[in-house]
Amino acid sequence: MQLEKRKKFSRRGIYILPNLFTVAALFAGFYAIVIAIKGKCDVAAVAIFIAMLLDSLDGRIARLTNTQTEFGAQLDSLSDMVSFGLAPALVMYSWILFNLGKMGWLIAFIYAVAVALRLARFNTQIGKADKRYFQGLACTPGAGVMAGLIWVGTEYNLYAKYIVFSSAILSLLISALMVSNIRFRSFKDLNLKHNISFLKILVIVSILVLIAVDPAIMLFVIFLGYAISAPVINLWELRKKQLMKKKLKIVK
Repeated sequence: MQLEKRKKFSRRGIYILPNLFTVAALFAGFYAIVIAIKGKCDVAAVAIFIAMLLDSLDGRIARLTNTQTEFGAQLDSLSDMVSFGLAPALVMYSWILFNLGKMGWLIAFIYAVAVALRLARFNTQIGKADKRYFQGLACTPGAGVMAGLIWVGTEYNLYAKYIVFSSAILSLLISALMVSNIRFRSFKDLNLKHNISFLKILVIVSILVLIAVDPAIMLFVIFLGYAISAPVINLWELRKKQLMKKKLKIVK
């Protein structure tokens, strides 16, 4: 039975277009590691963002062309591990965490492990979890926070002691959010085919203009804001529930 499946797969082959984008994202992540070793961490950060852009396109192209396969899903997951797991961790270490010695590379390793765990959990929940939410911070915006900080740091020459410790703390925080059970909006339920108001169009255009003016700061702020938003909302909702319980006790 397994032999027949293998023969069927070998005859079918793989779809070139979506997998080409996945391999391109993998190349961008690998390039980020190589160029960071040479000391060009700002270029490496940009390469990670390019990998994010390519990664967002491969799945959409597969759906549009009806070329979704299990092979493509597995290849995408392996690409994500390199581009959004190893690349941000190693680039962050090459940029600033090396100042902490052994603790620096251990923090980078913790981030890489968190991404691996996050991807493994996501792969086991496909078809079971609510598509509107991610359980834990997705590795892509997590990499966006890391790459954004690196880009801002290299752009504005931030190498003070407080930046070293802030980068270490932020790396651990993102790692914890990725393996947490906090729910993050996935925005997969958004339908761009529907009509939207002129105000929303103006907001989108304004964000794009701000990114064009200072991409390093704006991308970092956007991804950091997304990473912080879910914990803040969860704490707010928890606080509201506690207040409601107190009110009910007073009424009784």
